[in-house]
Amino acid sequence: MSFKEKSAWAMGAIMLVTGVWYAQLVAAAPQAPVIGPLISYVLAVIVLSIIAQTVLAILSPREAHASADERERIVMDRAGNWSGIVLGLGVITAIIMYIGGWSATLLVHAIVGALIVAQLAEYLFQIFLFRRAV
Repeated sequence: MSFKEKSAWAMGAIMLVTGVWYAQLVAAAPQAPVIGPLISYVLAVIVLSIIAQTVLAILSPREAHASADERERIVMDRAGNWSGIVLGLGVITAIIMYIGGWSATLLVHAIVGALIVAQLAEYLFQIFLFRRAV
């Protein structure tokens, strides 16, 4: 398993766990100011990402410093393209819900949720494409 795939697994797990946690924070107080859950979420993602990438780099120092090969670049480009579509669909859905009567606070939470889902999708697409051996 390449370093980039290991990184995608770690970051996908982080996005899944923190995304569920963010959803629970929002569900507990949907009309509360956005800034509280958002700051907590961002800080958690940053700290967990630093820890995960540091551990991966310590375990595979050569691979961590190597630049992406041609196959890895193709995988990351395709995954980024597909996750952009996921993000677009999520934002359009959030806007439709806002037009349908959601508050601006819920609109922001929905867009943040779309960002989280799109990032998770990017890591899942990367894993799929790495496993498929593009």
